[in-house]
Amino acid sequence: MNKLEKGNIRLLNAWAFYDWANSVYSLVISTAVFPIYYSGMTSSFADIDGEITFLGTQWTPTTLYDYTLAFSFLIVAFISPILSGIADYTGNKLKFLKAFCLLGSLSVMSLFFFKDQSTLWVAIVFTITASVGFWGSIVFYNAYLPEIAYPEQQDNVSARGFMFGYTGSVILMILSLVLIQTNVFGYLDEAYGSRITFVLVGLWWLGFAQITYSRLPNNVYGHKPEKDYIWKGFRELKKVAKEIVKHRALKRFLFSFFFFSVGVQTIVLMAGIFGSEELGLPTTNLIMTIMLVQIVAIAGAFLFSRLSNKLGNLTALKITLAIWCVVCFIAYMLDKDLERVDIYFYIMGGILGLVLGATQSLARSTYSKLLPETEDHATFFSFFDVTEKIAIVLGMSVFGLLISITGSMQLSVLFLAIFFLISFVILSTIEGNKYVN
Repeated sequence: MNKLEKGNIRLLNAWAFYDWANSVYSLVISTAVFPIYYSGMTSSFADIDGEITFLGTQWTPTTLYDYTLAFSFLIVAFISPILSGIADYTGNKLKFLKAFCLLGSLSVMSLFFFKDQSTLWVAIVFTITASVGFWGSIVFYNAYLPEIAYPEQQDNVSARGFMFGYTGSVILMILSLVLIQTNVFGYLDEAYGSRITFVLVGLWWLGFAQITYSRLPNNVYGHKPEKDYIWKGFRELKKVAKEIVKHRALKRFLFSFFFFSVGVQTIVLMAGIFGSEELGLPTTNLIMTIMLVQIVAIAGAFLFSRLSNKLGNLTALKITLAIWCVVCFIAYMLDKDLERVDIYFYIMGGILGLVLGATQSLARSTYSKLLPETEDHATFFSFFDVTEKIAIVLGMSVFGLLISITGSMQLSVLFLAIFFLISFVILSTIEGNKYVN
């Protein structure tokens, strides 16, 4: 196949299509089906105190799951800068993207074998490797953005990726609900339907990724690595770290990204638990809200990509941060005794969806536009990814600590508004370039 030139619409669409492939992991595995399946399965073999045994230690199921995810984020935060330095030096971003995608998709399919207490280790081990595969692949996927799109294209292309992702994940989520809620051909119960869904997610992810692989270039700059490429990869990493420290706008943006990621990722990860435990909403309402968020996020990503073209990335991002503060305030005002609380929860989900895709899309494209002239895109984006992972660990820790101190999720969510305000202030101090202002 002939190499597609930078900016070619077929190349841009192929890159964006990886979001279609991988986003089913975010919705079905991270957010909706697997957490619910895990909760139901572990409750079936928990003791009278609601605890389960793993590695000879007693755990509450939620705590074990939270620690499992946090451990996976720490693994990615540790290995992605090292591997990205090697990828940039050798020019093999595509190979790393394929490897992490394969790890993630096979791990998701392996969750099919988690069906009782004796297979709890399957859930823990493959939750970790699936998360590492997903987030690891995202590092190298994002790093392609400045190589396949010109700065003036990057907002729209980044948004297109998220729009593809939300659309694809909603389609597979609907199919998953059919499998889970109905007795297909008379032999699937809800638990078995959920397990079949995990296999479908892995096949979807790996299968549609082939479209992206067929068009993405490899070794764009024609690197010819020497034998000691591992140590030269470390030197590549050190060079980029120094570059970020010197680049004031890039450094400030990473700080801002860190603070709003604390708020965004914590709210996304805890929204289901907030609706279930704090508001007492049934599973059906929660899944409907999750679907609403995904659908509205498609429109939000499109709307704010156009808005950023007119007002600039930094202004558009600040608008989303202000709206996130509104989401925190609405969550604080909600109470299970409030009449028609489910309707208000849907409204909050709609507002959240409007800015979720927009914030993530604009963060990716803004960072890409702020990068200096470089061939080390994977290494630069690994710092972007590590910033987000550390933010998630901090956000979950702060949220849990505040709940233990105040005894209220509402107050904990309201406190997250402080992170958005700090991020807003930092963004206001950035003097970027013509592509982001």
